Amino acid sequence: MGDIFVPRRTKIVATLGPASESPEMLEKLIDVGVDVVRLNFSHGKAEDHRNRAQLVREISEGRGHYVGILADLQGPKIRIASFKEGQVELQEGASFSLDADLPLEEGDETQVGIVYPDLPRDVQPRDKLLLDDGRIVLTVEKITGNRVECRVDVGGILSNNKGINKQGGGLSAEALTDKDKRDIKTAVEIEADYLAVSFPRSAADIHLARQLLREAGGDAGIVAKIERAEAVQPGVMEEVIEASDVIMVARGDLGVEIGDARLPQVQKDLISKARDLDRVVITATQMMESMIDSPLPTRAEVLDVANAVFDGTDAVMLSAETAAGNFPVEAVQAMDRVCLEAEKHPQVRRSSHRMDRQFERVDEAIAMATMYVANHLPVRAIAAMTESGSTPQWMSRIRSGIPIYALTRQLKTCRKVTLYRGVYPIYFEFNTTEHVELNKAGLRKLLDCRAVTEEDQVVITKGDLTGVSGGTNALKIVKVKDALTLEVGS
Repeated sequence: MGDIFVPRRTKIVATLGPASESPEMLEKLIDVGVDVVRLNFSHGKAEDHRNRAQLVREISEGRGHYVGILADLQGPKIRIASFKEGQVELQEGASFSLDADLPLEEGDETQVGIVYPDLPRDVQPRDKLLLDDGRIVLTVEKITGNRVECRVDVGGILSNNKGINKQGGGLSAEALTDKDKRDIKTAVEIEADYLAVSFPRSAADIHLARQLLREAGGDAGIVAKIERAEAVQPGVMEEVIEASDVIMVARGDLGVEIGDARLPQVQKDLISKARDLDRVVITATQMMESMIDSPLPTRAEVLDVANAVFDGTDAVMLSAETAAGNFPVEAVQAMDRVCLEAEKHPQVRRSSHRMDRQFERVDEAIAMATMYVANHLPVRAIAAMTESGSTPQWMSRIRSGIPIYALTRQLKTCRKVTLYRGVYPIYFEFNTTEHVELNKAGLRKLLDCRAVTEEDQVVITKGDLTGVSGGTNALKIVKVKDALTLEVGS
């Protein structure tokens, strides 16, 4: 086979913020390999998100490089309020209270207000409360009205507006706030490709988000951010995954609620179950946190990213590294390097996915058959002619080193598949329904993109009824040179 470029299979999601929102920086990030941008609705106004989304579309599509947009809802604010002096130092063994009635800026070394008024009703004596990503640990001693009186188990510096988690979960805050419901409408306006729901407790939260999105006129994929202990309980985990299009392993709050020691196994379970259920998965939080201030990642961060790739994650995500860090471009480049090297490992290309199960749809069966063929023949690429992107998504559940090119005339599909592992969008406008000519046109597209040479074998999938969503029912194995010389009617 010829020596041609093989693209990175694992996708990179980069969060936009002050460090990355300028046109110049966005151009650099897209050029070095960002596949999806995350708009964090916890910060900024609706107009800010509109402007960022428009800029991403203009820059990426001006380069013929499709970039997806993920709108990330803030979710419930389960946080302390503020201190008179900006921060306090809590001593181990001291008393400290969380008071829903205390004015929001009157905190001191003995007490602080809270912006989550239901906390006194969600806790009971002996519960453990973890503040600031678990850096401060409190034990609840008693509840007096709207005041939660605690003992400091692990002290330290505590500053304004830090998060509150309950060890083991159990806080009753609704996943979708009034602000989130307004932000869903903004996400629809900017034509976000994905909508992330923060702190879902069950599949019902995901169903509600999808209903509100549909009512607002949107059709984005729903991302369930797995960050509550309740969401990883047996049975609940599977229900949440099945209700979603994508899950995000949001390791910050999740790690605090379930404990650091459980987090690695839960991450592996989430990635495995998501792939088994034909869902997409993003691994997130502190993947290259040191690169906020350093041009190089730590060895531990390199191993963390590589292990997520080995486990089969579709995407890895950068948060503060690109939103507020000093080295956003270098962070993307480092992640790109690590993913590419990890993808060379043999285990990343071996799969027994669904080998012992029946398929429910013809297009699903074609997708599985395609990957079996591609993994057992000297095939350079897969050309999936698609309307909705479903067939390449199913293909991407199979571990492989063969690139899957989603040839589509739907801009929404071009943007949607940017999150799928090993799938690359190519805008493909065609004016024929004759299959020989359609095959030729698709192969010429791959040649133009330098994805194949004339000597390569390619697997083509498409539907008899060209242009019909869900109609993929044909698989063809061709040598590029031979297919290009084939005459209609042959």
